[in-house]
Amino acid sequence: MSQYRTFTAQDAVAWAQQFGGLDNPSELVEAREVGDGNLNLVFKIFDTDGVSRLIVKQALPYVRCVGESWPLTLDRARLEAQTLVEHYRHAPAHTVKILHYDPLLAAMVMEDLSDHRIWRGELIKGVHYPQAAAQLGEYLAQTLFHTSDFYLHPHDKKAQVAQFINPQMCEITEDLFFNDPYQRHERNNYPQALEDDVAALRQDPALKIAVASLKHRFFSHAEALLHGDIHSGSIFVADGSLKAIDAEFGYFGPIGFDIGTAIGNLLLNYCGLPGQLGIRDAAAAREQRLLDIQTLWFSFAERFQTLAREKTRDAALSEPGYAAAFLQKVWTDAIGFCGTELIRRSVGLSHVADIDTIADTEMRHACLRHAISLGKALVVIAPRIDNVEELVARVRQYS
Repeated sequence: MSQYRTFTAQDAVAWAQQFGGLDNPSELVEAREVGDGNLNLVFKIFDTDGVSRLIVKQALPYVRCVGESWPLTLDRARLEAQTLVEHYRHAPAHTVKILHYDPLLAAMVMEDLSDHRIWRGELIKGVHYPQAAAQLGEYLAQTLFHTSDFYLHPHDKKAQVAQFINPQMCEITEDLFFNDPYQRHERNNYPQALEDDVAALRQDPALKIAVASLKHRFFSHAEALLHGDIHSGSIFVADGSLKAIDAEFGYFGPIGFDIGTAIGNLLLNYCGLPGQLGIRDAAAAREQRLLDIQTLWFSFAERFQTLAREKTRDAALSEPGYAAAFLQKVWTDAIGFCGTELIRRSVGLSHVADIDTIADTEMRHACLRHAISLGKALVVIAPRIDNVEELVARVRQYS
């Protein structure tokens, strides 16, 4: 196996030629580095007609958005590839296809999705994909059910938990979601005008106890193989199609974390829309986000329960009514994790374009305050929000 080296564009072309599985690999002639995330190099590989045919992705040994002062495990490339391969087994229509990966080079070749668009950018522009929320619910139901105790034999489940242990990436999540926003920390990133709002987070015992409980569940509830970072920037959409990408945070954790992260990003868009669109368009798009959240949850919960009825292998877990009771706990977790996503994307290191690209400073600050206050409320009152209709009512209450 090759030893690690950072790819150049020429390396990426040669690697795609070797491992891309094309009938005529010599057609691949050019690579352009297009990565705009926090962690990795991403190359589009073009043919002689200028058509993008494949993607080559390589992990760097540090956090790209910070630099070499923050080293990072290269094993995350293996975990990302294996998570996506496992998810593809269960939801091939909604998971990017991995064609090859090399754990020592920390690199993979995957299908090109140039005919798709990043969902976050489309949401910001007010472009609606009617199928997207339901397809995301389907993806989450299929991947989370089939990697859970409902489906896997206990021996297989424990072996997979060991295979997908991801301590360094989990530590990043633990810090960014559950630690940094609730203390003074150099990684936090927010306007000085919001200092009073952020200080209130640090001084709220009820909030911090609720966050501690969520962090404890994140530590200890190995319920299914999560994507681990399923936000609208890690989802591609096209007419009739949705594909999940970027699963380097994959590990076995609480199912509500993936659900809550997905809902949280739809709510971040909800909070930012008044600064992105005109008054009427923003109001209509906000109503659509609330419908998207309802569709996402109903799609997930209905499919999960159908799978549980048809495919649960454990005698106790197949008891009628248990899957529904389990999903009620997942829902409560999801609302809490959703709240932490809203807060960490407003206060912490990594923000979202839904709010950060708002040109008007005062409006941007107002949208950030909205996200913080909504996130804080959801974390604290999550146990009292029994269903998605109540969530929608609470969101409207805090708007």
